[in-house]
Amino acid sequence: MPGRTGPRYDVLVLGEVLVEIHADTALREAADGTRARISYSGDALNAAAAAAAAGARTALLAVVGDDELTVPLLRRAAELGVDVSHVRRAPHPNGAYLLSADTDGDRAFVYWRTRSAGSTLAPHHIASWRALLTRCGALVTSGVTGALSPSSRAAVLAAARLVHGAGGHLTYDPNFRSRLTGPAEARELLARIAPLTGLLKTSCPADATALLDTTDPGTAAARCRALGARTVAVTAGADRLLLDDGTRVEYHPVPVDPEPVDATGAGDCFTGTTTARLVLGDTLADAVAYGTAAASLSVSGRGGTGRVPTFTETAALAASHRRTGPPRPPSRDR
Repeated sequence: MPGRTGPRYDVLVLGEVLVEIHADTALREAADGTRARISYSGDALNAAAAAAAAGARTALLAVVGDDELTVPLLRRAAELGVDVSHVRRAPHPNGAYLLSADTDGDRAFVYWRTRSAGSTLAPHHIASWRALLTRCGALVTSGVTGALSPSSRAAVLAAARLVHGAGGHLTYDPNFRSRLTGPAEARELLARIAPLTGLLKTSCPADATALLDTTDPGTAAARCRALGARTVAVTAGADRLLLDDGTRVEYHPVPVDPEPVDATGAGDCFTGTTTARLVLGDTLADAVAYGTAAASLSVSGRGGTGRVPTFTETAALAASHRRTGPPRPPSRDR
């Protein structure tokens, strides 16, 4: 809503926007004449698009470049319902990646991020967004953003502290990427962010193995809560999610999309949708049900923002897949 201190957003998403080049064949088999298409993605844009589709007033906090793809990149974000009026620019190229993916999440990536505009994100940008961050309902950010550069890492911490200190909700996804950072650095950032989070979303076995020394979802959740996270969601494969809110630990089934194409961005779709619905007043269980439904629907599109389901579609799928019967208790190997 407008006011003398500027608009109040339900959800702000802090992070990186990328140019996505999607190859039609496996990268190791790419040859002269391989066809590809350009789109726009990055975990921040994926999550922001999902939050906007879920009904939240959403803005993107990012740094984009000065190359010829900046205008279509921002146009695409706006088409997805995301406010890009607060995005900053830097005299650097936009980051990009070449992707080949399948529906099981077996993806191959080649990134171009060195000296990208996104990696210049720094605390001075956070200072310029202070009024937005201290008045928002929620902030979504990730370990990818924190791993782009030392200044990006400092920016993530500064933003998280501002939102937490103002009483807002923080959603954080460690989203560990070994090509960007090492386990020690990612663990240290996780330890500093976890106590500030309202929802920490992680994956098992990928994140859990590298950052939490376990391949068990229940143990991963317990260890995140021991770091100070209030609620933990652990994606454990394509068909289940474990939720630990400190009072209950239970598995939630994930609806299956009957026409899967590409799992890229499904986790971001979950975090954006779930965060939006929490801020809009849904219970944790309902917000997670909507998040898993939206993520499932998203895999029927190609690329990170190839399929952003409407909330009507998301709610219909969630309603048809309500869990029945007692949850399966998770095992723990602590």
